[in-house]
Amino acid sequence: MATAEIETPASTGISPEASALPRRRRILGAGVALAFVAAGGGVALAVTALYGDDGKPATKAATGTSLAAVQEGPLSAQVSQSGTLSYSGGADGTPYSVINRASGTYTWVPETGTQIDCGETLYKVDQKPVFLVCGSTPAYRDLAAGDEGKDVRALNKTLVNEGYAKKSELDPDSDYFGWGTTEALAKLQDERDADVTGRLDLGQAVFLPGPLRISKVVAKNGTSASPGRSIMEASSNRREVIVKLDASQQSEVKKGAQAQITLPDNRITSGVVSRIGTVATASSSKDDSDSASATIPVYITLEHPKDAGTLEQAPVQVQISTEGVKHALIVPVTALIGQAGGGYAVEVAAGNRGQTRIVPVTLGLFDDANGQVQVSGALSAGDRVVVPST
Repeated sequence: MATAEIETPASTGISPEASALPRRRRILGAGVALAFVAAGGGVALAVTALYGDDGKPATKAATGTSLAAVQEGPLSAQVSQSGTLSYSGGADGTPYSVINRASGTYTWVPETGTQIDCGETLYKVDQKPVFLVCGSTPAYRDLAAGDEGKDVRALNKTLVNEGYAKKSELDPDSDYFGWGTTEALAKLQDERDADVTGRLDLGQAVFLPGPLRISKVVAKNGTSASPGRSIMEASSNRREVIVKLDASQQSEVKKGAQAQITLPDNRITSGVVSRIGTVATASSSKDDSDSASATIPVYITLEHPKDAGTLEQAPVQVQISTEGVKHALIVPVTALIGQAGGGYAVEVAAGNRGQTRIVPVTLGLFDDANGQVQVSGALSAGDRVVVPST
């Protein structure tokens, strides 16, 4: 016959705090556990006294339990959230918009999913290439010898990084358009079958942080190219996970925090919080009381992007470490016992004959993701605590 525990709020005297503790064993109000147990062919009422850690005789551990060792070491708290795996976009998380500045007819546009490196052809107008310069300042003017500015610095860096000039010939951090820029640009134009002029006319290049991955194409071959229109959207080629974090947890998550991402095939890969949004968005959720909660975006960069494979976009589960302690005594959450007068205790093995003693503990950091909790009290690493058998 199955064992059935008798426990009612009125008779036990359990504090509300202890009563609310999910899946955790509780001490009865008078320090006595009552249970019906099978005895031969009938039913007997078993009474087990639970004594405190006061030197009195220890009790025997109840059936249906096992022992877990008290551990000592680092413990981290974690926030668990669902997220979306994709490719990273701009600083606000949105895709980059490719703005055309050339006039004529589109004669070649890339397919969705194409990766474009710095210095490569992004699209063609009248069979003339429009190439990518990797920089954050958008194209807004013609560039030629003697010009200065952030756009010139981006051009110089692209020319050096892509091998059209050596650092000894052209300073990649220079914002001046000199002879080194002219010669290197002419080499790029020649390789791309563009007009070799040594200057960069408006419409001959698009300036965007790159390399890029094309996510959407609006322009079609044979249609008119009009300056100032967005013709495609792109992201970086970096893999990223976006989590919509409850705004109330914003202070818990820090830039640089470690994260674990569970991929759709259940493999786990690591990541780092790269940035945290500053604008909260209200989202409605319907339950018994129609409520609305605010969320902020948290962006996580994968430390091993290849783990994501070829997935374009996919839902993932994320655990973000929020805080931690270097040295802690750690027990399973299920080992906690709510005490009648308030507070918690654990049941510790006291000998080789199944005897146990009750040790009051003070709770510290919870690791909800792994079901562990930091405790302090008359415990040592290696002590064995009673937990319900799984």
